Amino acid sequence: MATTTVSTTPSLAAESRPTLVRGLSLLDTVLLLVGGVIGSSIFLTAKDIAGPLPHPVLFLLVWVLGAVISLFACFAFSELAAMFPHSGGQYVYMREAYGDFPAFLYGWMMFAVGNCGAIAALAVGAAAYLGAIVPTISQQHVVLSLAGVTLTRAHLVALLMIAGVTGINIVGLRPGALLQNAATWAKFCAIAAFVVLGFAVGKGDWHHLTASPPNGLMMGASSTQLLSAFGVALIAVFWAYDGWVYVTWVSDEVKEPRRNLPLAMVVGTLIVAVVYIAMNTAYLYAMPIGEITQHETIAHDVAIALFSPAAATWLSALIALSIFGALACAILACPRIYYAMALDGLFFRRMGEVHPKWRTPAFALIGQAIWASILTLSGRYDQLYTYVMFGMILSYTLTVVGLFILRRTRPDAPRPYRCTGYPWLPAIYVLVAGAWTLNTVFTRPKEALAGMAIILVGVPHYWYWKRTAKRS
Repeated sequence: MATTTVSTTPSLAAESRPTLVRGLSLLDTVLLLVGGVIGSSIFLTAKDIAGPLPHPVLFLLVWVLGAVISLFACFAFSELAAMFPHSGGQYVYMREAYGDFPAFLYGWMMFAVGNCGAIAALAVGAAAYLGAIVPTISQQHVVLSLAGVTLTRAHLVALLMIAGVTGINIVGLRPGALLQNAATWAKFCAIAAFVVLGFAVGKGDWHHLTASPPNGLMMGASSTQLLSAFGVALIAVFWAYDGWVYVTWVSDEVKEPRRNLPLAMVVGTLIVAVVYIAMNTAYLYAMPIGEITQHETIAHDVAIALFSPAAATWLSALIALSIFGALACAILACPRIYYAMALDGLFFRRMGEVHPKWRTPAFALIGQAIWASILTLSGRYDQLYTYVMFGMILSYTLTVVGLFILRRTRPDAPRPYRCTGYPWLPAIYVLVAGAWTLNTVFTRPKEALAGMAIILVGVPHYWYWKRTAKRS
C-alpha cells in the first residue's frame, strides 16, 4: 500500500522549526480520554436503551458489552499508537495502511463536521444547561438577527466558551491540560456525589434492579429478537463510549507514548465503564425499568425522584459541567489532526506551524474555533454531525482492518505493544462495527448518503492540496 510521500529525513530548516512539547503525563492522558468521553450522553440515553431492552439485567449488561467491544478497538489502536506515536493518531494510521487519499478524507470529515460539529454541539449544550441555572442565558433572548442568522444569549455564551477554551490552549499545552483536568476531576466529584447520595439518602428501591419487567417482557423473546434488541440498544451505547480516540491525536505530546498511550486507552475506557454502570444502576434504583422508558431527560427526572424538584437545578449544573469538560478535551485534542495533515502538505500550510513561544499548533486551534463558531451560528451542527456518524464508525472499522494490513505489509516493524487477543478480538470488533455500519446504510440511507456526500466534497480539496504540495 502507498504511504505518504513526505520525506522522513528532516531538512536543516525543518529541524530549526519549533516543535510540540511532550508535556502530557499518563494521568493527563487518562483524564483527557475520560473527560472527552463523558459528556451529555449518560444523562440522556437511558430511554433509548431501556426501550429495546426493558429488563434491568439486560439494561446494565448492554453497557458492559459496549465497554468490552470498545476495549477490543482500543487494543488494536494501542498497537498502532505504539508503532506511530505521532500527532493525528488515527489519520496517521490510515495514511500508513491505505495511503494519503483515504487518510485525507478522514481528516477532512473530522474538520468539516466530525470535530467542529461536535464542538459546536457541546458548546451550545453546555450553554443551554447553564441557562437552566441562570435564566438570563436563554435561547429566547435574541441579541442580534442579521441575514437570517439569529444570535441569542445562549449562542453568545457558546461562542465565548469556544473562544475562551481555544485561547487557553493556544498559550500552552500545560494550561489546556490543566483546564481539562480540572473540569474532569470536578465532573468525577459531582457524579460521585450524585450516585453516593442517591444510594445513601435517595428515595429509591433496590427491588427495581431485580424485578421482572411487566408482562414478562423479553422473557419469551427468541435469540434473533434478543440479538436485534441488543443491536438497537448498542447504537446509543457506542456513542456514549465514543471519544477514546482523542488520546491518539495528541501522541506527539504524550510522555513515553509507546507505554502511556496503550495504558491510557485501556484504563480510561474501564473508568468510563465503571462511571456509566454506576449511573445507570442509580437510575434503576430510582425508578423501575418500565418508567425509565418514559423519560427523555432521565437524569433530571431521577434527581427529582431520588431527592426533590429542587435537585433538578443542581443536576443541570452537573450536566453543564460535564459537557464543558468534554468541550475542553475536544478543543485540546482535535486540532492535532489538521496539524498532521498540514505537515503532509494536505491542508492549510499555516495549520502545520507550531507557535515559537507557546509550542502549540496555534493556527490549527484558531481555524477550528472559527469553523466551529460558524457551525454554531448556522444551527445545523446536530444534523450534519448525524450525517457523518456513519463515516466515523466506518473509519474506526477501517483503522482496525489496517492493523491486519500492517501486520502483513510491515511484519518486522517495531511493535512495543502487540494487540491483545490478536487476531480474534480485533476481528470481532470489525464484524460488529461492520455489521452496524451496513445496518446504518440500509436503515438510514438518507443519512448515510448525506454523510458520504460531505466526505466526497473533500475530493477536489485533496487534489488541490496534493498539487500544491508537489509544486512546493
